[in-house]
Amino acid sequence: MKKFLKESKHFLKIGIPILGSQLSYMIMYTTDTIVAGRYGADELSGLVIANAFTFPIYMLFQGIMFAITPIIAQLYGSKKYTEIGEKMRQIFWVAITLAILIFFIFLIFSEILIFFALDKDILAISVSYLKAVSFGMFFYVLFRYLSSYSEGMTLTLPVFAVVFFGSLINIPLDIIFAFGYFGFPEMGSVGCGYATSLVSFMMLISLSLIVTFSSKYKKTELTKKFSMPSKATTYEIFKLGTPIGVGIFVEMSMFSGAAIIIGRLGEVILAGHAIALNIASIVFMLPLAIGLAAATRIGNLIGEKRLIDARYSSYTSVSLCLLGAFINMIILIFLKETFTSFYTKDVLVFNVAVNLLVFAAIFQIPDGIQMGSLGALRGYKDTFIPMIYLIISYWIFAIPFGYFLTNFGFTTALGAKGMWIGMILGLIIFSIFIFYRLRLISSRFIQNSLSDGKI
Repeated sequence: MKKFLKESKHFLKIGIPILGSQLSYMIMYTTDTIVAGRYGADELSGLVIANAFTFPIYMLFQGIMFAITPIIAQLYGSKKYTEIGEKMRQIFWVAITLAILIFFIFLIFSEILIFFALDKDILAISVSYLKAVSFGMFFYVLFRYLSSYSEGMTLTLPVFAVVFFGSLINIPLDIIFAFGYFGFPEMGSVGCGYATSLVSFMMLISLSLIVTFSSKYKKTELTKKFSMPSKATTYEIFKLGTPIGVGIFVEMSMFSGAAIIIGRLGEVILAGHAIALNIASIVFMLPLAIGLAAATRIGNLIGEKRLIDARYSSYTSVSLCLLGAFINMIILIFLKETFTSFYTKDVLVFNVAVNLLVFAAIFQIPDGIQMGSLGALRGYKDTFIPMIYLIISYWIFAIPFGYFLTNFGFTTALGAKGMWIGMILGLIIFSIFIFYRLRLISSRFIQNSLSDGKI
């Protein structure tokens, strides 16, 4: 127990600021949603449609940048500080390329979205929003580049401070740009897009200044010289990062697919499902933060050649995620009515959401196991096989089985409950796969080092 508590402190030190960062991101998204919704239902619909088409692309690019954390974490554990600076200078060329690419992708989507078979007035809002937020996506990719670098060195607090500052600034900017205060024109949800771009720029500048002038980053000599792109580093980033991005896309597609399947049951049930999923997403931030912290902690230990400790830390990650998941489950079971009441006063929607939150409570457990294991495996730089497991678990089992139970069932159609059962099945299958993979990889690292006489 003493060893477990000691190791847990490392996770808390790294993970609590990450939790704060994730919650701050959610505050930004929620602010955009509330302000656009207050301006008008059509404005909110335009924002939602724009995000629905581009969010998978955004997550793919973010996933590629996530690969920076374990790379830097292992070098930091090995005390190869100047090599970190060289690696980051090489990765910069990947980051700037991706930033330019996502900027043009958003602009291209803004040109072709108008041709989709949806309400043209709402699509016009979506088009303008994408043009406004495209600049923000450029800045955000570069911010993610620097924040992953900082997190890999266990410096998660500066990232949290910047993101939290961004979430606070985003509130008045959204309101000013959307409703046209202080001489600005009324722009509705498009104003939220410009606010996002401005906040992303401010976050990038703020973190850049911290990285440049803080003594904590000096030993990497990041800005000491100029470096050209490296084929090996570029390959490493895409080899590690693309599976992470695709994996996130697969997971998001399961929830999007669930919404499409449930949407056929009517707006009341869909609204209840959306509320339950949103509440589940908020409490999931705890195991998510632990999992992200695991990538840094295990990466550091591997860099230090403390492979036995890395395996123990991996299991600590899973244990802490399970503990957090158990707490979440209890909270959801006993406070499901209270949480739901914040979202709706409609009795029918309320009842649907409360019933589905029971299933949300159940899937906290396998979700905790998979998040702890997945984060640890990123620390080992193992990302491709987990992506395959995600595809199998969610696309082959969760979505088809959920669709069957929702619309047909073994004796009778289960409705929205059937889709949630399908998602729970997918999570259980993936949690089994990924935990077994973690045991295999952590043991393999130790065995290979024993064979090489390194431990």
